[in-house]
Amino acid sequence: MSGSAAGPRSAPAPGQAPLPAQNAAALLRTNASDPEIRDRPAIRFGDAIWTHGEFYAESCRWASLLLERLPEGRPRHVAILLDNLPEYLFAFGGAALVGGAVVGLNHTRRGEPLLRDVAHTDCGLLITEPRHRDVIAPIADALPPALVVGDTLEPALAAHDDRDPGLDPDVDTPWALIFTSGTSDAPKAVICSQRRLLVTGNRMRMIMDLGPDDVGYVCMPLFHSNAVQVGWAPSIVAGCSVGLARKFSASGWLPDVRHYGATYFNYTGKPLAYLLAQPERTDDADNTLRVAFGNEGSPQVVDGFARRFGVEVIDAYGATEGGVAVSRDADPRAGALGKVTPNVQVVDDDGHEKPRAEFDDRGRLMNAETAVGEIVNTAGAGPFEGYYNNPAATEKTTRNGWYWSGDLGYIDADGYLYFAGRTADWIRVDGENFPAGPIEEAIRLHPDVVLAAVYGVPDDQAGDQIMAGLVLRDGVEFDSLGFAVWLDAQPDIGPKWRPRYVRVIAEPPTTGTFKIVKRTLIHEKWRGDRAHGDPVFVRGRDEAAYRPFTVVDESELHASFGQYGRERFWDL
Repeated sequence: MSGSAAGPRSAPAPGQAPLPAQNAAALLRTNASDPEIRDRPAIRFGDAIWTHGEFYAESCRWASLLLERLPEGRPRHVAILLDNLPEYLFAFGGAALVGGAVVGLNHTRRGEPLLRDVAHTDCGLLITEPRHRDVIAPIADALPPALVVGDTLEPALAAHDDRDPGLDPDVDTPWALIFTSGTSDAPKAVICSQRRLLVTGNRMRMIMDLGPDDVGYVCMPLFHSNAVQVGWAPSIVAGCSVGLARKFSASGWLPDVRHYGATYFNYTGKPLAYLLAQPERTDDADNTLRVAFGNEGSPQVVDGFARRFGVEVIDAYGATEGGVAVSRDADPRAGALGKVTPNVQVVDDDGHEKPRAEFDDRGRLMNAETAVGEIVNTAGAGPFEGYYNNPAATEKTTRNGWYWSGDLGYIDADGYLYFAGRTADWIRVDGENFPAGPIEEAIRLHPDVVLAAVYGVPDDQAGDQIMAGLVLRDGVEFDSLGFAVWLDAQPDIGPKWRPRYVRVIAEPPTTGTFKIVKRTLIHEKWRGDRAHGDPVFVRGRDEAAYRPFTVVDESELHASFGQYGRERFWDL
């Protein structure tokens, strides 16, 4: 959720951009009839191209299909379990014309959790493809009827022509139900109306200064808000096009950008770090990109990416809910998200504003326990329209008439906001509470680290110990002494903030947008029966280096949990 911008740019707050059309259906019809737009590309996939006129015609066929296949008397919700295929966007087009909603399913979820997502959002039809059949096979009998791309979908569409159904959906009709990432708790389905997606798309068009000749590159998964709101929605507002990649590939990214002639790129999570980890070439900046927009890029990664690929990077604070905005036109400040307006505050659980952050002469946060709190918008929920079928979660997020972000942060004396993790990212060591975010940011500076996740694991006597999950560069082995020496030299990491345990992760548990699922790592801890063979290291309080955490170490630690009456924490 955090980041910094390379080249700050003033941007309107969410909800301030004007509505570009009466509703999404009207926008698609206008694009298809406007002689300046209709014959321009709208979607590119490999070498295939659909113009805006062809996209509208295909959307009409999908609209008729949805009217035929979705059950009467229920919400017009269609579940989509696809990679980034053109059919994903055709489904959006069809839903726009009939007042339906697309429910993007995360294909990293399996079994009962995936079934729960479909049932929770009242989907009456599922669109999938052969490569995801194994995902749905164990729960197929409980799912709604399915149409499969390359199999049963095409005959079903062939039964419909491209006549517009002639409906005029209300602009406040849900157009998408987009699940939150669920890195620290169960995903919630955020309601995104036609109004919300059109306004956001127009805002993104303004921020990135898009026109009809621009080409977006969408390789982030379309079940995520970033791909829909930052990648695709601006293209239908500006009358330009997007090139689709089935999924993100670090090695395939630059060839795709060049193939499509992409001028803008959306990202979320850690793709910039993965791209920087690719072998550098002298012609990396020889590409058509001019702007990238996303979030969660660390300042060092953002700056390095901007220099290497010759791209302006706008890394903004944001969430699927969209309830908090931070000014990006303030003077840059290292590590800060931007400058807050008076309505954006950092508060405790009761809504009392937290003291301003204090730093020592090396820039290290000195009063984390008192300064860190939840980021809120006291002016209201902004564009957030609630969670579908979850009034309790909606009430929690909008209590007191405020928007509660679920993110931790702190504000300095000059009003600059810093991100400190999710509300679940508090760690308590030796009676002191502090957030994981600043530790992660510091560890990511290590030249061998591609990704870092910091989280609390139970101590055998009281509170927590800090554990760091590291993804290293290809071909690099963990240097147990070198890492310890480097860590001790970091001014941002005090003694209590240094990880006791380090796990070198081969396959990190992630959402589809490369956000590490910390609740999984917390569950797996240092346990050999859960860590999938990843090497784990430990460093005692007075030890100069990390050493392998052995079977004997684990057995002795387990016994100590029992000795101190904390056995229950072993199995959490």
